[in-house]
Amino acid sequence: MASSGEQREHTVALLDSPAAEVEGEYTIDQSLDFDGNPALKHHTGGWRACRSVLATEFCYCLAYSGVSQNLVTYLTTVLRESNVAAAKNVSTWQATCFLTPIAGAVVADSYWGRYRTMVVSCSMGVAGLVVIALSANLPLLTKNAELFTGFPTLVSNLASAQESVLFLGLYMTAFGLGGLRPCLMSFGADQFDHNDPPERASKGSFFNWYVFTMSCASVVSSTCVVWAQDHFGWPLGLAIPAAVLAVGLACLVSASRRYRFQRTQGSPLTRVCQVLVAAVCKFNAQQPADRSLLYELPEDGSMKGIQRIEHTNDLQFFDKAAIVLASEAAEEEATLPPARNPWRLCIVTQVEELKILVRMVPVWASIVFYYAVSAQVSSTFVEQGMAMDTNVGPVRVPPASMSAFDLLTVVVLVPLYDRLLVPAARRLTGRAKGISDLQRIGAGLAMPALAMAAAALVETERLRRAPSGPAMSVLWQAPQYVLMGVGDVLATVGQLDFFYSQAPASMKTVCTALGFLVMAAGSYLSSFLLAAVEWATAAGGRPGWIPDDLDQGHLDRFFWMMSGLACLNLVAFGSCAVRYNSRKAS
Repeated sequence: MASSGEQREHTVALLDSPAAEVEGEYTIDQSLDFDGNPALKHHTGGWRACRSVLATEFCYCLAYSGVSQNLVTYLTTVLRESNVAAAKNVSTWQATCFLTPIAGAVVADSYWGRYRTMVVSCSMGVAGLVVIALSANLPLLTKNAELFTGFPTLVSNLASAQESVLFLGLYMTAFGLGGLRPCLMSFGADQFDHNDPPERASKGSFFNWYVFTMSCASVVSSTCVVWAQDHFGWPLGLAIPAAVLAVGLACLVSASRRYRFQRTQGSPLTRVCQVLVAAVCKFNAQQPADRSLLYELPEDGSMKGIQRIEHTNDLQFFDKAAIVLASEAAEEEATLPPARNPWRLCIVTQVEELKILVRMVPVWASIVFYYAVSAQVSSTFVEQGMAMDTNVGPVRVPPASMSAFDLLTVVVLVPLYDRLLVPAARRLTGRAKGISDLQRIGAGLAMPALAMAAAALVETERLRRAPSGPAMSVLWQAPQYVLMGVGDVLATVGQLDFFYSQAPASMKTVCTALGFLVMAAGSYLSSFLLAAVEWATAAGGRPGWIPDDLDQGHLDRFFWMMSGLACLNLVAFGSCAVRYNSRKAS
């Protein structure tokens, strides 16, 4: 993209042109095209650009799910890890995959922009998946182990080497996808001008179709890719995700000239730190009775590219950063042009950006447990399925493929929600989205309690039959997966939309990354809970709740515990939601 001084002056001149506004030729949100010129409304952005974004999302999600959904099986059957160790390793890796987007978001918002960050990150993700595929070719598989029966040390070294290469590839992938995850969704939303009513409505639908695409990819992964891994071996099964992500990178780059690009506005973390430092330095300053006296830049050139945010009366401590002291007023008047120290005096809009982040924290924290339950879909749910009868007629269903019920639920419900439920709710409530994002999230947070209860009932019955009765069919797991799918349609889409819509313009990618950070925190919480349960129940030589032989344990008690915690979490979220103060832009 062009970035010279002349290009920027040309851009500002065109954006200020009354003719451009009257004709409606250019976007109103000051987005740019690939060459750095003002974006033409009818030649860039919209669904024409989002098709490539969604295609990349499909490939990325298929590649990620192709590794994550069956990883616990690979760790337990090939690397011979215990059930608890495998579940913890999967949860920790998934958590890292959702944690790294914070770093990617900061780089995108501050330096590279979303597009460049995505291209670099996706390339690194492809490299990581290639390393994972290469690790599967090391001669550690059970069928080759007898070739080395006379060399136990060699077998042990090969086991260690394969595990090391695998985890190297896994964490390369985690860091590579860290820049792709938050940018891809924010970049897709950027293709719709929020100042244009029809495009603003389309932006609301984008999040639904984003999750729909993600779920379609996961369905293909949980069926076709998992089936290939089980029937054709891990070398081919783990090479497929690498090839698919490479195709996604090609889709992203091929549509470069159809995209709209947003300017970077400096490091959002620096802006936050400036408010904190300025507020602490003015700890003893008196608040002015007239809030209009707080410092704000004028409407002219100083505020171009910055969306003003109305002052709010809560969290007043941070307002101290915008108090103009007499010494600062004199210093500003003495310099031409007027200058200010951003670490001592901040504008109201900058203060309100920090307030938005602070208000989000309780809501963010109360969503964490949802993803601790969601992590069970690819860990303890799969381990439960491995202890059940996986034969459905003449077909053997891989336990990891049962997640297709979760994903198919999302695929079916998203179009129904977007095309039927939202218009019906809109007529009743008058809201553009039918219901608020927080109401949607709250409804979704009720699903984990029901899903865990369903899983516990299935496990109780499975244990009752285990000694002598026929094994339960793995299809009995379907209800718990379906309930988690309903939760994804409500909670996952709702929280992604919530964090993006509440975010200030300068922090869109960072706040979108908060949606992924909550998933990371949930996965880490899952690892912690699994470790705590093992410590509390397996002491003194006891098998514990989750032993390697589930027939000797009580996985049902773990599921009941998670169901109870989910109920408490729903109450905590409701308390935070009723107190939340939505931001207002002016």
